[in-house]
Amino acid sequence: MRWFKKGHIFKPTGKLSWSRTHAQVPFALPMNDNIIRIFYSTRDANSCSSVSFIDVDAVDPSKIIYEHNEPVLSKGIPGSFDDSGTMPSWFLYHNGTLFMYYTGWNRSESASYRLSIGLAISNDNGKSFQRMFKGPILDRSPFDPVWVGQPCVILENDMWKMWYLSCEKIEIINNRPEPFYNVKYATSSDGINWIRENITCIDFDFGEIDAIGRPCVYFENGIYKMYHSNRKAIGYREEKSAGYSIGYSESLDGIHWRRLDDKSGIKKSDEGWDSQMIEYCTTYRTKEHRYLIYNGNGFGASGFGYAIQKIVG
Repeated sequence: MRWFKKGHIFKPTGKLSWSRTHAQVPFALPMNDNIIRIFYSTRDANSCSSVSFIDVDAVDPSKIIYEHNEPVLSKGIPGSFDDSGTMPSWFLYHNGTLFMYYTGWNRSESASYRLSIGLAISNDNGKSFQRMFKGPILDRSPFDPVWVGQPCVILENDMWKMWYLSCEKIEIINNRPEPFYNVKYATSSDGINWIRENITCIDFDFGEIDAIGRPCVYFENGIYKMYHSNRKAIGYREEKSAGYSIGYSESLDGIHWRRLDDKSGIKKSDEGWDSQMIEYCTTYRTKEHRYLIYNGNGFGASGFGYAIQKIVG
């Protein structure tokens, strides 16, 4: 299970008006055997976020082949659920169309921000996207009282399965509203209309894990495997021990999960771009290796890098 870190891949230069800082929540989409398209969220001078991508070599993702010079999805119109920005979460092809499930957000005085889940589609392999709807496909509900965001979506045997973040509460800590969120589960017959039954997959371990971020699920060798991001509520911006780390869980049915964080196989570095935080990972595989693309310090301010595992058998 050990991951071998290979180094840094990308962060914005800051020269583009819509991309001053951050390359957050990367998602690796294989375009063919040789090219991986990595979508990410970046921020302008006002911290409004938009989505863009780079293409990298599949075997050596530190080799950037192409960098897109404009956003593929920007913030929505005033008053909309994504009027402060858009952040990519999950991509999959369905009937020749590329679906992007994304997090849209608004600024909030009482909670710092409020998140909802939107859906956009592309017919040019992700070079541009159009919103499927004006509003979100998932928002807060009786089961999800504060916000929802960062979904992972898999289509299996005509059933769409989603693992998403649910913010259960806000606490004021050091005069700042701090969110507490876990990972929940939903299903759909069409990828648009979702059924939620308040099924919690990865829950809090208060004082140790107060927030579980960005689930990344894949099915391998009869097991659902999930990488997720764990942090504490106090000191996670400044203290290495409290900041995001990458956790790992397994399930036989995708609903009931066993936490195996000690088997995540990757830790923070002693120094450098991923020494304070590691989080928001995505994964893909080639014939010989599985790859983990992940963010480092500052919630993606330092950009993203990668690690590999040798595939056995």
